[in-house]
Amino acid sequence: MKPMDGTAEGAGRTPLYGARMWRQVGQLLLNLPLGIAGFVFTIVTLSVGLALSVTVIGLPLLAAGLAGCRSMSGFARRRARSLYDSEVHEPEPVQRRRPGLTGFAIAHLTDALSWRAALYNVLMLPWGVLCFGLTLIFVLVGWPVLPWAVRAQSAVDRMLVETLLYPGALSERVRELEDDRGTVVDTAAADLRRIERDLHDGAQARLVALAMDLGMAKERLRETETPDDVAAAAKMVDNAHGEVKLALQELRDLARGIHPAVLTDRGLDAALSSVAARCTVPEGVKVHVDLKAGDGSDDRPDSAVEGIAYFTVSELLTNISKHSGARSATVDVWRADDQLMLLVQDNGKGGAAPYPGSGLAGLAERIRAVDGVFLVESPEGGPTTVTVELPWRTRVARR
Repeated sequence: MKPMDGTAEGAGRTPLYGARMWRQVGQLLLNLPLGIAGFVFTIVTLSVGLALSVTVIGLPLLAAGLAGCRSMSGFARRRARSLYDSEVHEPEPVQRRRPGLTGFAIAHLTDALSWRAALYNVLMLPWGVLCFGLTLIFVLVGWPVLPWAVRAQSAVDRMLVETLLYPGALSERVRELEDDRGTVVDTAAADLRRIERDLHDGAQARLVALAMDLGMAKERLRETETPDDVAAAAKMVDNAHGEVKLALQELRDLARGIHPAVLTDRGLDAALSSVAARCTVPEGVKVHVDLKAGDGSDDRPDSAVEGIAYFTVSELLTNISKHSGARSATVDVWRADDQLMLLVQDNGKGGAAPYPGSGLAGLAERIRAVDGVFLVESPEGGPTTVTVELPWRTRVARR
């Protein structure tokens, strides 16, 4: 027997003539005044802006009209989320490439979402008239099929919003890739500045001092007349030899900071073990690396992913040595299907977080630039756990 309580199938379903349906009826009737207002605003501003585009004020006026259309679309998205369970989110604000009125005009004239919002406002007038008429007819004389008519019109209403007023997955992906590209470029520029600074302040300065010491020793040997002169020249050569060893050590450290040879030759296991051996926590760092695939085959990720994993663990261990007060730490690296997983834990005092401008924030940006995930769990008092997920791209697949 069918239920007599006005529900679709029973008590567990949404009532056909419930409050939600009547709210949707009200919104469908509201489409007409909203459509008239949006149509008039869009047509007037865009027509005047296009007509005056040959003058100085035309294009800024046209951009202002598009900005108004974009702002008005926010109300339509909120309606879709509250009434139609739509998942449309608010888009990112328009990014200005230049300051001032010129930047404002260029930004909105080249923004696809602003033009789609204008198209939505134009289409809302005929759609609002149709919604108003059909809904009114079904409310007055077609109430037995009113819920299904409202549902169909609401589906069209939602489709218009999701199609025209949401950037879409492709646009969002393009924006994310642009942000990631900026992060990668900034990181590369910072690395180049660091290398230049280290060379200038370290190895280069020592090599200059070495050249001066050798030159002075050479002159002293030419003018050798007494045993004291020979002893002084020998001391200069000995100092120069010490400078050579220090310069070589700094160059090794610098090369390790660019891309360590052990990572290229022997992979993550050996490279991370080398990093862990240099960590200064009292009880040491335990490293476990397992990069075997599900079929048991052993493979290596792409060199870029491998490098990011190495430098991420290296910087995390450096932070543990300097700031955590931990006595021990562990590093686990494994492969999970198409992901490279990193787990770094320590028993320090905790309180770590990727604050803007911090080292952890820089690591998070670098990892997100390759579609990775960076999570920090560090309550006050510890322990601290950092989980990193990187995309696995094998070298064979890359070739």
